Amino acid sequence: MSPSLIKEAFLKTKKENRPALITFTVAGDNSKNKSLEILKSISQYADICELGFPHNAPIGDGDQIQTSSHRAIKNGIKISDVFSIAKKFKEIKKTKPIILMGYYNIIYQYGENNFLNDCNKSKVDGLIIVDLPFPENIKFANKCKKKKINFIQLISPLTSHLRLKHIIKHSHDMIYYISMLSTTGGKLKISSKKILERYSKIKNLSKLKKVVIGFGITEKTIESLKKADGLVVGSAICKEITDSIKKRQNIVTNVMNVVKRLKNKIK
Repeated sequence: MSPSLIKEAFLKTKKENRPALITFTVAGDNSKNKSLEILKSISQYADICELGFPHNAPIGDGDQIQTSSHRAIKNGIKISDVFSIAKKFKEIKKTKPIILMGYYNIIYQYGENNFLNDCNKSKVDGLIIVDLPFPENIKFANKCKKKKINFIQLISPLTSHLRLKHIIKHSHDMIYYISMLSTTGGKLKISSKKILERYSKIKNLSKLKKVVIGFGITEKTIESLKKADGLVVGSAICKEITDSIKKRQNIVTNVMNVVKRLKNKIK
């Protein structure tokens, strides 16, 4: 079986001796077409693109991502639109991995099998389901594996050593480490040094798995965390979309410039 595009992205960044830059945007923010344009423009600099399902109660997300979600919902974005954006993106960027991120009730209502079939049709490479924790996610993660979709497990600073070992064992190509106990977009409450200390303990248990760090990563903090396999930036991008709308500036160009600057800091 050929390696997943996610695995290939990490092989490339390892050769270049830098972390993978993973971006997050909300599908349909601030319109279906604009969302696709943003995705295409930032994929020049991002190694992996995360696309969020707009949700009316995104419990893990802070103000910036909630604002993006509400804009998308107000614009009438449906699940079919999310798949459509992903599919159109992959038609242009065949080798760029795309990960869908969202909440389980969306999948439950859609039907797990229907959802995974549509992921396949849209060439989705991975899934992050925020509120489907281990071990409740084992069955669904196995379904994903059969469909060659990476199910990305989440771990936090409070995950116990024993639980960590189990999660790592069951994980696919990538694990997402939530750097701090907060919603997305919060200021880093702990030093980069502390985050990396905890991170290296996780890495020692998971030599073969790639572990990325998310939450609180901005242009100011990204450089100090570049020892990680990958770094996820979402709120800073969503904030730029909001600011560009307020200032009536070119959203696509402004967001692309943010991602370009982020990439330059970790080269």
